[in-house]
Amino acid sequence: MTMFEPANLDNLLDFGLDHPELERIARNVQRAERLTPAEGLYLFQNADLGLLGAMANAVRERLHGDVTYFNRNFHIEPTNLCVFDCKFCSYSRLIKQKDEGWIMDKDQILHIVRRYEGQPVTEVHIVGGVLPQMNLAWFGEVLEGIKALRPDLHIKGFTAVELEYMFRKAKVSIEEGLRFLMSKGLGSLPGGGAEIFDETVRQEICADKCNTATWLEIHETAHKLGMKSNATMLYGHIETYAHRIDHMQRLRELQDRTGGFNTFIPLKFRNQGNQMSHVAETTLIEDLKTYAVARVFLDNIPHLKAYWPMLGRESAQLTQAFGVNDLDGTIDDSTKIYSMAGSEEQNPSLSTEELVELIRAVGRRPAERDTLYGTVRDYADDLVEQGSKAPSNQTVQTAGA
Repeated sequence: MTMFEPANLDNLLDFGLDHPELERIARNVQRAERLTPAEGLYLFQNADLGLLGAMANAVRERLHGDVTYFNRNFHIEPTNLCVFDCKFCSYSRLIKQKDEGWIMDKDQILHIVRRYEGQPVTEVHIVGGVLPQMNLAWFGEVLEGIKALRPDLHIKGFTAVELEYMFRKAKVSIEEGLRFLMSKGLGSLPGGGAEIFDETVRQEICADKCNTATWLEIHETAHKLGMKSNATMLYGHIETYAHRIDHMQRLRELQDRTGGFNTFIPLKFRNQGNQMSHVAETTLIEDLKTYAVARVFLDNIPHLKAYWPMLGRESAQLTQAFGVNDLDGTIDDSTKIYSMAGSEEQNPSLSTEELVELIRAVGRRPAERDTLYGTVRDYADDLVEQGSKAPSNQTVQTAGA
């Protein structure tokens, strides 16, 4: 077995475990029975990495076989200036720090879209800081402009934090605001801004932005309107295992009601260039443990994504043995949110060919997807064309959620 090959749960159980409670939980996972929050916490506290990997891989392969997805997308950050002051954020700058930031106008945003004319990208992802002038009407015009240029392009945009501010300033309800943006071309929501749902922790790390109830309400409303979304969790800072399980439990309950989440993305806290630089970062073992428990616990969210730019290429390869079935996209040029926080890949960029080979190297089957996980191309046997790398986009792209 190489370092990248997943452990086999059947073999582990046939051999027998020396821990009755862990064996009981593992057999429940094998039978696709839902774990309780107490069992999820028990896994975090007591299961070794090998067992967690075997359980997570069993779930992953039951859902997706050996397929690992990616997409061809590009990312636009209209601004990194922000009215909010999140302690963990290395990316945004307060308005008083405007000399360290950027603000794009509509023409600049549309210029980026034009750069991808003729490229086989399927998604544009729009996230950024929060500013009063970038309001609901302004973004409506931006969406209309993008759709006029590329009617086929799926627009995934705006975290719940951005949306809450837009809707509040426009004095519209969540449903009214979402309906407006959908009418202009918005196709789905990213999962950013969730951080950790526990309000005590939230008060310490991001007290001034939208609260947990609002984040969940925005996503639930989007789902009820027929819009899919992603969900994230920022881990590895001041939260506990219990906070992680609580966070995932709230997502699982919402998913039971709506079925609207496509993907769950654990986001590793990075400590460079922010107000929490004194907090040590998690180890790779802790990262893999978090992915594995997430895959086992979130039985109703179909996909688990790892961002290769944040973790680094080899670590992202490893996550595929711990429940992950999606590595995001080709992500061309500099990803500002991650590079400013000290990600493993300071100038991350992979051609389609390189990303396919990254997946193949660990015995998984690459498949290009669209935003909603329709298969665009299965790379099971065919070779990737040369020269498939997206055009460089200077400083305005980021790996979003």
